[in-house]
Amino acid sequence: MILPVVAYGDPVLKKIAKEITSEYPEFEKFMSNMWETMYNAQGVGLAAPQVGRSIRVFVVDASPFAKDEDLSSEQQEKLKNFKKAFINPVIIEETGEEWVFNEGCLSIPDVREDVYRKENVTIKYFDENFVEHTETYNGLIARVIQHEYDHIEGILFTDKLSSLKKRIIKGKLTNISKGKVNADYRMRFPLVKKGR
Repeated sequence: MILPVVAYGDPVLKKIAKEITSEYPEFEKFMSNMWETMYNAQGVGLAAPQVGRSIRVFVVDASPFAKDEDLSSEQQEKLKNFKKAFINPVIIEETGEEWVFNEGCLSIPDVREDVYRKENVTIKYFDENFVEHTETYNGLIARVIQHEYDHIEGILFTDKLSSLKKRIIKGKLTNISKGKVNADYRMRFPLVKKGR
């Protein structure tokens, strides 16, 4: 089932999410809905808070980045095959040079900005079968993981922008909260009254 994506301004996006256990109610169904919702919105990642659940879960499929011709065939191959769910993840360390990339977010449609992040990330997490892993990623995969991890920490990519950039996009963000935005996927807006 495709779930509505929660728009900028909803309090659930600013909360630190809670860990879950393998007994989480209807977990498999929820994970299936997460994947379906992400693909329907043509996203490369989706965190549970973005569908209104304050739990430490996110999914990533980096394959859309594999079409970038500026990448080596090895990088393209890695991206093409990268599809994972992260349950109760903990970032152990972020290392390397900070690099800039133009990021967007399904909860903040029509806003894209340059964000600096470290190039490597080591993360401990459980997969969908609650098997624990510790892995290190770099480049675009690391960036998508960092972006989604921020969601479960109550951080949005717009929080990482300079105060000048934040002022410039403030009106756009307010309009998103009010539902004054075109998104070609289902959304739930915090400032739109129900029944209108």
